Amino acid sequence: MSNTTDNLKEAFSGESQAHQKYRAFAKRAETDGFPNVAKLFRTAAEAERIHAEAHFRNMDGVGTTKDNLQSAIEGETYEFTTMYPPMLEEAQKENHRARVMFGFAMKAEAVHAELYKLALQAVAEGKDLTELNFYLCPMCGHIEFGQPPAACPICGAKAERFSLVG
Repeated sequence: MSNTTDNLKEAFSGESQAHQKYRAFAKRAETDGFPNVAKLFRTAAEAERIHAEAHFRNMDGVGTTKDNLQSAIEGETYEFTTMYPPMLEEAQKENHRARVMFGFAMKAEAVHAELYKLALQAVAEGKDLTELNFYLCPMCGHIEFGQPPAACPICGAKAERFSLVG
């Protein structure tokens, strides 16, 4: 592997993390009553996303939709089978508050993998998903097709908390 390839991976990781970090900082600035500081953080976050996407493209990270779905299935499966279980176990041993989100994420990633499998099956048949409404639980990241459940099956959030993703 070339140094440039290693550098692209590191740059992609750093820019991706900065994007998410600045989005979180923007939410806090809004809460603290600084809307223009929040706007600056959101704008910088978008700039970091642009950098990350360019690095990812230069790594040939985007393939066909079928290839991308397979990659997503592999990534989500890794997370719920390999990555999160020991993290959850460690957080539980330490009674760390991260145990809650590790548990939520582990369960949500399993759902994500199944939804990607449905999408892959449709794409393999030359079709798109037929569902038009995708709902996201803002507490745990659970995704529901059609309409939100009365209560999230992972965290218990009520249906009205779910957001319709467009």
